[in-house]
Amino acid sequence: MSGQGVHEAAREGYSRAAETYARGRPGYPEALGGWLSQRIAPGERVLDLGAGTGKFTGLLLATGASVVAAEPVAAMREGFAAAHPGVPVIDAVADALPFEDAAFSAVCCAQSFHWFATRSALAEIRRVLRPGGSLILIWNMRDESVPWLHQLGDIMRRLAGDTPRHESGAWRALFPAKGFGPLAETQLRNKQVGPPERVVVDRCLSVSYVAALPAEEQEAVAGRLRRLLVETPETAGQDEITVPYVTSAYQARAI
Repeated sequence: MSGQGVHEAAREGYSRAAETYARGRPGYPEALGGWLSQRIAPGERVLDLGAGTGKFTGLLLATGASVVAAEPVAAMREGFAAAHPGVPVIDAVADALPFEDAAFSAVCCAQSFHWFATRSALAEIRRVLRPGGSLILIWNMRDESVPWLHQLGDIMRRLAGDTPRHESGAWRALFPAKGFGPLAETQLRNKQVGPPERVVVDRCLSVSYVAALPAEEQEAVAGRLRRLLVETPETAGQDEITVPYVTSAYQARAI
């Protein structure tokens, strides 16, 4: 396959942590389904690009769209196929998509666009979009206005190195983009409720640059996260906690 390939942190981390990813990552707010249904009509053909294990795909299917998924990491494709056996999922990277011109009414990138935020990938996305079609970008982000989540974020940032991350904002430098109208943003409230081990420890261990670490270093990260949970009054001794998130949804029309 031609194209830019897969970043080493994504290839290594997600190959090891596909099950942790599926288990630990939050879902999406109910309101996002309504937002999508205003932009994707029943029967339209949609590409779920960087689909991972398919945590976002159910929302696309709920619009009535015909969905095709692209995911370059084999372990993630296996998880996707188990979750959505009726949806085709192919091995493809964003700057070498094996589809005809104007093949899709929408290309959706949930938790993925920062991995391939290059002009070549954006040009390829524009090629497979029909005029008037939508590029849709989605990210779930912990609400770091909550002090203990800011502390959690600091733990993770110290590990990130130069791994592409949505939080860096580097992906925004591509916009305004040739062939696209303005990038419009909507923010929605979200939350993840569950045992601390799942919604904090598993969630953070599923992050690519943590999952790519040797096992003993991963366990050290898990230890720091567990200490934070014990030292935080809102989470100490709790069997179930609520982690607040902000879901950012972006749309740019192909012109």
